[in-house]
Amino acid sequence: MILRKVTFLEKIMSKSIVIGVDVGGTFTDTLALDEATGAVRVEKVPSTKGDQSNGFLSGILAATDHDLSSVSTIIHGTTVATNALLERKGAKAGIITSEGFRDVLEMRRRDRPSTWGLWGQFTPVIERKCRLEVPERTLANGTVVKDVDEASIKAAAQELIAQGCDSVCLFFINGYANTDNEIKAARILRQVWPNDYVSVATEILPEIREFERCSTASLNAYLQPVVANYLARLETRIVKDEAGSEILIVQSNGGIMSVDTAKALPVRTALSGPAAGVVAARQIAKAAGFENVITCDMGGTSFDVSLVADGQNMLTSQASIDFGMVIRTPMIEMSTIGAGGGSIAHIDETGLLEIGTDSAGSDPGPACYGLGNERPTVTDANLVLGRIDARKPIGNKLKALDRDAAVAAIKTHIADPLGMDVEETAEALIKVANSKMAGAIRLISIERGHDPKIFAAMPFGGGGALHAGALMQDIGLAAAVIPRYPGVNSALGCVMSDIRHDEVRTLNTMLDALNCKEVNGLIQAMTQMGHSIIKKSKAKLVATESVIELDMLYMGQTHAVAVPIPSDKPLSPDLIRDAFEATYLKIYSRLLDEIPIRILNLRLSVIGKRPQIDIKMLARGQRAESVAACYLTDQKIFANGAWHDAGIYDRLLLPQGSKILGPALLVQPDATIYVDPGLSAEVDDFGNIILKSEED
Repeated sequence: MILRKVTFLEKIMSKSIVIGVDVGGTFTDTLALDEATGAVRVEKVPSTKGDQSNGFLSGILAATDHDLSSVSTIIHGTTVATNALLERKGAKAGIITSEGFRDVLEMRRRDRPSTWGLWGQFTPVIERKCRLEVPERTLANGTVVKDVDEASIKAAAQELIAQGCDSVCLFFINGYANTDNEIKAARILRQVWPNDYVSVATEILPEIREFERCSTASLNAYLQPVVANYLARLETRIVKDEAGSEILIVQSNGGIMSVDTAKALPVRTALSGPAAGVVAARQIAKAAGFENVITCDMGGTSFDVSLVADGQNMLTSQASIDFGMVIRTPMIEMSTIGAGGGSIAHIDETGLLEIGTDSAGSDPGPACYGLGNERPTVTDANLVLGRIDARKPIGNKLKALDRDAAVAAIKTHIADPLGMDVEETAEALIKVANSKMAGAIRLISIERGHDPKIFAAMPFGGGGALHAGALMQDIGLAAAVIPRYPGVNSALGCVMSDIRHDEVRTLNTMLDALNCKEVNGLIQAMTQMGHSIIKKSKAKLVATESVIELDMLYMGQTHAVAVPIPSDKPLSPDLIRDAFEATYLKIYSRLLDEIPIRILNLRLSVIGKRPQIDIKMLARGQRAESVAACYLTDQKIFANGAWHDAGIYDRLLLPQGSKILGPALLVQPDATIYVDPGLSAEVDDFGNIILKSEED
């Protein structure tokens, strides 16, 4: 239901509005949900370069008719941290570390930018002169053989301040085994450092492996001033009533956290925006009867894919944002490529058509925007092929799209140099883009042993539904499930996310030597801390649960498996062994008898469950009595080397159970759905569009 102004102001008198905001590279998506009535309002505004808070505020004000008095919570998926890392525009930071370990960031894991290259270069985000050593030493068994010296910490801090560092990372070797020296040094450091931007490695990641711990903590320091300042601007720019509206931030793991936690741990927001979309996709697909889906988030800049198997998101404990920038924190596993609507097409050095990593973004945008870009993009190709209605561009930025400008861009830069027709070239451009996207999907599905025939695609973002049919047919997926509001699905995911807090502790012991009493006490302490952090939020919760995992492996192995452990039973050697063998057998199909089992880390997540959204609420609103009543106009669509007659329909008005055969366009304010020839589009009970082969 699209809320009219009078409805929004008259019916919503209590603080029942929850707003999700997702800032992308091209558009800022906003979804306002009235939890009392189920009314939904979506807005899509251009993202603002330089300061994302401008687009953030514009979207919220548009979705509430400039009245925030009924807003209880604003949940934000942000790309500030991601962009700062990719563009290397974080703060000037320093490191204070143990003698002999200033180069941990450069040594990494003896990897290189090109796997098969003979050489490669990497420059850490913290330059070497800002990485200072102090005398201290803790052994791997936790024995402190050299206490940290107060004077050396103060001297190092003053030197970094003199160099202009805004933030500092404190990292001591083997700090995970005994935190005494880091705790003492942190206390001294915080007394002399001029702000709150002090990142202590064992506070952020008290886990074995020095590079991953140092990298995560140093990137946190690198991001902290940037993210904290951005969030502070958001707080000051939000108009508040007497009670105030709480702002929560989406984490890379798909959970949400308070602004204060995000300011302290900005590294946990590195994949904030894409994670929210996966959360929404999982819940929508599950409600619609699809336990196995591959999410396909196509925005203006990138294409993000993730796997949902048996109704569960795939999580990873570590990811590399760019080469050498390793972050070790729980996050939804994704694969990202540069194939968005604004991705620029070009002819490479070998004469082949390629979709590059460069993007036209929202400003100037694709050539058809008429704002200065003359190079062809994926959006331009879709427009030339008739797969976009030029009269109704998404985002409310333009009144219409310029097809002639798109034709000129493709003709000048691609078609003429290759000696091809414009339409032929545009279709080839789309096929190249689809091929790249299909490769990303295969990477997380087929290459991991998953059968695509039991999976459905879940396309979202502004451009995802334009390519869903082609991807479905190319990979052999069962169907495609297109949500009610695909263009703002990540904003919806913000609203659907639970509050989550993750902790990790290194045990590094053999199973037979495990002190279960001690570990059970540790679990209790970690759980209590997680509960206390979650309770600081004013968000309404219906339940709280704990999730426990152990990183385990056989003696001599280097890679651990994540073993789920029941949270309602005290640990025992037999319980842990049974859980490990069941997990290992599921992954590798065999056990290694007679080899001792090692426990590396304890991971615990405390999840505050927020009220679940009835997915059917999204399908509410005015519906036409027939498909014919949703018809808008005809349009020529180029597909498979020929022009076809196609109808354009108002997607949001399509009645439940209605079916449309391709080729066709289903349009709505936040996205366009292209129904390929040979496919059918059917509206289910939840307002989703189910794409299938006409033969099914």
